[in-house]
Amino acid sequence: MVNQSTVTEFLLMGFSKNQDEQILYFVMFLCIYLIALVGNFLIIAAIALNHQLHAPMYFFLVNLSLTDIGYITTTIPKSMVASLTDNRLISFAGCAAQVFLIISFAGSEIALLTVMAYDRYVAICRPLQYRLIMNWDACTQMAAASWISTLIYSSVQTSATFKLDFCGTNIIGQYFCDIPQLQKISCSNTKVNQILLFVTAIPLDTFCVGLIFASYGNIFSAVLRIPSVQGRYKAFSTCTPHLTVFSLFMTTALFSYMRPKSLSSPTVDLISAVLYTVLPPVLNPIIYSFRNKDIQEAVWKIPKKIKSLLR
Repeated sequence: MVNQSTVTEFLLMGFSKNQDEQILYFVMFLCIYLIALVGNFLIIAAIALNHQLHAPMYFFLVNLSLTDIGYITTTIPKSMVASLTDNRLISFAGCAAQVFLIISFAGSEIALLTVMAYDRYVAICRPLQYRLIMNWDACTQMAAASWISTLIYSSVQTSATFKLDFCGTNIIGQYFCDIPQLQKISCSNTKVNQILLFVTAIPLDTFCVGLIFASYGNIFSAVLRIPSVQGRYKAFSTCTPHLTVFSLFMTTALFSYMRPKSLSSPTVDLISAVLYTVLPPVLNPIIYSFRNKDIQEAVWKIPKKIKSLLR
């Protein structure tokens, strides 16, 4: 692919050209990155070490945490190195890999959130059939389908993007390689790529969002029919973390890609990208830990579990 283009590397937009501010951004992103890693690894460890949490809902939560780790790792470390060394260059192959991974993890995020909404629907609306429907084979197949489908979609979009010619400017107006920004600097006709992106992304996203709304429509209808207040509260409490995480992800994504051009500027683009790629991986484990007592208890038991395993 490199031989088809005169551009062999790209220049990512930084947050500042001032050295002191770059160090500040490095420290800030390092803290954010560590919070995301620690939070998601704690979720994974808590579920893995606690047999009581070996249930479909927590199985999908582990997959979501793995996705969040990969998602934030794809962008933040490169940005931290650029801030520390003042080197914002990224190779052609590195840019292609970054695009592929970002699409893969973002797609997996919404796919897993869709599957988790279906899991909550079955648990609340069809509780007697829950173990039959959400058996381990079905859970494994749904998780695998989420990953495989997004990898295929990412391969198609990445291949289509990097078949374009890049023979002019190599400056990407973002702190990571992003398809819309790459289309802007390409010297090829990008209409086919834009149509491909629209035709594939909109139906898939609409399907996932529609399925989530349909699941929660049925869930709310079923919960409101529960006679006891305590029963309604318990049912809602199992759904609140997932609904909050979904709302966070969709809000930041819509603001990043669907906001009007009047609200677009280099600074706003950078801030919206940070919200979209950084905020969900950081806040997801916090939301689930804060709203789920089983997760809280399992996290506090991690040291004891590790000690017992080492004996």
